[in-house]
Amino acid sequence: MNEALRWTFNRLHLIVSVLIVVPTAVIYGFSPSTLLPQHLNISVETIDLSNFLRAIMCFYLGASAIWIMGVIKNEYWKVATQFNFLFMITLGIGRVLSMVLDGMPSDGYIFGVVAELVLAALSYYHLSRKSITHLSY
Repeated sequence: MNEALRWTFNRLHLIVSVLIVVPTAVIYGFSPSTLLPQHLNISVETIDLSNFLRAIMCFYLGASAIWIMGVIKNEYWKVATQFNFLFMITLGIGRVLSMVLDGMPSDGYIFGVVAELVLAALSYYHLSRKSITHLSY
């Protein structure tokens, strides 16, 4: 595998995570009372819910910043991948738990759980590869 392809493959889970989580953060928190009803079946009717959603937006953007650092700087790749695994697996498990206890959500959330579990699996795969002792490419 050539170096550029290997570089991309080893960071693909972080790149895809950023491409999914940043728009999600914007939908959740930029203008919750207008964007959420358009994209998801959520009506924002209280200041507390808006506050919660904007906090989630900033958390998602902060997580994305860690992943971007892991893409750009080799020394941050491992911690970014570990955080990616933790972030995605906990969200995925929470959504699966909600599906079992609450029923099936809208299509956007079904896509979310699939994406989160796939990205968690990719992160785990990259972390468990014995051939990656350091990233020098």
